[in-house]
This record gives sequence, C-alpha cells and structure tokens, in this order.
Amino acid sequence: MNQMNITLSPIQERVSSPTYSGASLQSKSRTNLKHNQPKRLAETKKLNQAEWLNIRRQGIGSSDAATACGLNPYMSMLELWLIKTGRKVQFLEDESEGHAPLYWGKQLEPLVAEYYSMHTNNKVRRVNAVLQHPDPDKAFMLANLDYAVVGNEDVQILECKTAGEHGAKLWRDGVPLYVLCQVQHQLAVTGKQAAHVCVLICGHETKIFKVTRSESVIEHIVQAERYFWECVEKDTPPSVDASESAAKAIQQLYPAHVPLTVEDLSQNENANLMFDQLIKMKEEIQHQQERFDQLKHEIQMMMQDKERAVFANGSVVWKKAKDSISLNTKALLQHQPELIELYPLQKQGSRRFNIYTD
Repeated sequence: MNQMNITLSPIQERVSSPTYSGASLQSKSRTNLKHNQPKRLAETKKLNQAEWLNIRRQGIGSSDAATACGLNPYMSMLELWLIKTGRKVQFLEDESEGHAPLYWGKQLEPLVAEYYSMHTNNKVRRVNAVLQHPDPDKAFMLANLDYAVVGNEDVQILECKTAGEHGAKLWRDGVPLYVLCQVQHQLAVTGKQAAHVCVLICGHETKIFKVTRSESVIEHIVQAERYFWECVEKDTPPSVDASESAAKAIQQLYPAHVPLTVEDLSQNENANLMFDQLIKMKEEIQHQQERFDQLKHEIQMMMQDKERAVFANGSVVWKKAKDSISLNTKALLQHQPELIELYPLQKQGSRRFNIYTD
C-alpha cells in the first residue's frame, strides 16, 4: 500500500509567514468566508484518563495529524495505527514525573499564552472540548485547541509550543512542518482562517508565527488522513518508514515467529527487487563502515595522547571515560546460585533479522 505524501517545501512556503514579535504583529489580509461550526464531540474539563483516551481513539486529533500524514519526526504512522486500533496503550503524561518534555510543555503552556496576550494585546480563552469536523465525510478529523483568540478578525486560534535545546533546531527556519500540519488540521476542523503559533525556545526566547489557512494544503492533509483512517477502520497496517518508532512498532506487532513457517516471496517481483537492494545496501554500508573505521584509526594515531584535535572545518574529542565499578553477577552466582531463584529477571527476546544469500 503506497504511503500518501505531502510535498514538504511548498507547504512551508504557503502557510508560514516570517517571525513577528510584540505590538508589531499585524495581519495583512482579512476574510469573511463562512464555514459550518465544528461539532463539540466531548467536553474535556471532567474527563478522566480512560475517557480521554477513548475519545482520542475515535478519530485523528490535531496532535495526530502530522503522524497520520507521515510527517512526524517522533512517531511513525504504524505506531499511531497501533494506538488507534487498541494494540498499544497510550498513557497520558505522568505529572509526577516532572522531568519529561511533555510535562514541562503542559506546565509552561499558560505562561506562553500569557506572554502572547501581553505582546499582541489579543485576548485568549481555553476551549475545553474535543471538536469534530462538521462534514460527516470528514468526521474522523478531531481537534483539541490550546486556546481560541477572541475578538480578532485576522487570527482565531493560538497554538502554544515549547522547545528545548534539541527541538530548537527545528524552529531555525520557521514553524516546523509537523506543527504546520497540526495547525492546518485545526483550521480545517474549525473552519477558521488563521492561527498564531507562539513558541518558547530554551526557556528564554519567544517567537510568534502566523499560519494562514491553505485550502490546497488542507486538501492534501485530508487525503492523507483519510488513507490512514481507512487503514484503522479496515484494521490494515499503513505504510512503514525508516524510523526507530516504526522498528519498535513492527516488533510489537509481530513479536515472535511461528516455528518452521515460510513466507514464499520468490515469485513476487517487487519483493525480490527489495531483497536485491537490501543485499547491495548491506555491502555498501559494510564498505563505508570499514572506510570510516580506517580514517578514525589514522586520526587517532595522529592525536596520540591528545584529548582534542582541531581541523579547518571542525574538531574531534577522544578521551577516556570515568572508571566505574559494577557487580560481577557471574562470580556472585557461582558462590550463591540460589540468588537466581530468589531474584529472577526475565528478559523477553526480540526477533533478529538475518540476511542469507544462495
């Protein structure tokens, strides 16, 4: 099954405007287009975790949009499919674990919204509901907005984001594609014309972007999401990608093999082409790894006992890790073999993918 693709650069060019800050944030266009109001599928104020997760499984939320379109750098379509089909339980952020990025994003969201209001003079309010697209043909499209912008003809939605040191790189050239997809999804569900994205970067830098509704982008998003939701309804896995998320999802979907069973793909032309490419790429990777190791060893010989080497275009660091002490479990069990029965730790084996050629 072919994965639905959305052209990356045109989306960003069409829906992301330059960064604005403070009172200089102004819109250049207004629209009076009318749309049907979205359906309030569920009020969220009093939902417990189980009820909230059940609502999320009824469609594709705005935070799912980029994943359903194959554009999320953190989650694959297959992992989201496992969640939507009930094969994987999605836990809401445990607020007792105050170190996780999602936790801090949630805690800082009101502060980001407050900053936005102060620097734009726009009033915002919470939307305590899961919204559903008013078109029955697009009822799988859901949205849970951070905030609605009140009394502004130019902008109607506020999306608050936080980015740490790693995530900050994604915001260098404007709004990341996966966030643009999320916001365009929100505009599609609500029928609104524009949104502001306010992002707090590394706790000290704030940027505000305007995202304007793009019918052509929304058309691509709806098409991709429809394909994904059909996969959910038909219980058919979607296309896979090269991500770590997809690798883990495949292992969860097929954790064990059936002994002595064979899938005969010898007459499948596409499968044989993929296998030939796999062998060729394995050989190329091995050759590249050998060349990499050789260059590394030669540079190490040049460095001798120096900690760092500098070059015209960068540097390398080669230093010894701190000494550590660990438990010699093998020796311990030789002296006290009964401990394995008192404190057993069972580790589930994973399937190994080995390649053989005739």
